[in-house]
Formats: sequence, structure tokens, C-alpha cells
Amino acid sequence: MNRNVLNRPSISNQHPDSYSSFTAPCSKLRASLGFTLIEIMVVIVILGILAGLIVPRLTDKPEKARVVKAELQIESLITALKEFKLDNGFYPTTEQGLQALVSKPSIGRTPRNYPPDGYLSKIPKDPWGNEYIYISPGEHGDFDLMSLGADGEEGGEGFDADITSWELE
Repeated sequence: MNRNVLNRPSISNQHPDSYSSFTAPCSKLRASLGFTLIEIMVVIVILGILAGLIVPRLTDKPEKARVVKAELQIESLITALKEFKLDNGFYPTTEQGLQALVSKPSIGRTPRNYPPDGYLSKIPKDPWGNEYIYISPGEHGDFDLMSLGADGEEGGEGFDADITSWELE
């Protein structure tokens, strides 16, 4: 059977440079099929570096927000305590506690000008779910008010550090 009948070009019938016309499309096709392993590894390394830089910044934002919330709650409690003193001439005792801002104390010194709805509707817990510590008279002023921070224990550093009324003023 004659090869020309099948309309196939013969390499021997064409110019020697025409062989490259058969291989060039193959190499272009191979290059466009996908990425090499090295290219994929470079991208993964770059993504890892970016994640290492960005993730730590995002993960401590909730803890920073809790610290700010505790500071705002302490300032709100300080305002209510000062209002209590303006109305009654004294701060609630340690025994009466912060609950004296919600309902009229029945123990210790009785306030004379206690408002019918109290000073606060309820005493909030700190952002970590713990009670605020109230001491009156305090070591740092008329009263001490504090949150024990993320760890719920006295002292600590960073987000575990205590948040205190005397450090806010």
C-alpha cells in the first residue's frame, strides 16, 4: 500500500527542520498540562509563611477583646459604686459585696437613700465566667475591684494577668 494514499506526511520527504514542527506542539502541550512538583512545593511554602505571620495575629484578638471588656465592666462597676457612695455616704462593705448594687443590703450598714431599682440590674461575671472580686475598704483605695484574668488565679502575665480597678484609674 502506498503511504501517500493515506495522506500521511513523510519525514524523509520534508525539510530537516520540519521534524521540529512535530515535536514543538508536544513540548508546548506538556508545558501547559500542569505544575511541576517544585512549583507546587514553592506555593505551599509561601502559604505556610503567610499563615505563620497572619494566624497568630488573628488568634489573640478574642483574648484582647475579653481584656477590654473586663476593663469596661470594672469601670462600669466603679461608676455604680461611686453613685452608691454619693447617695449613702459609704461604699458597700466586703460582706455586702457587689450585690449591694443590685438589691438593698440587709446586712451591715443599711443605706438610707437606696433607689427602688438599685444601681445595676445584675452584676456581670468577667469575660472568662468568674466573679469580680470586691474588697472594701481596699488596700489601694476606698475599695479594690478586680478580675483574675484568663487563668482565674491571682497574678499572671499577658492575658492571665489580673485586671484591677487601681491600675485603670
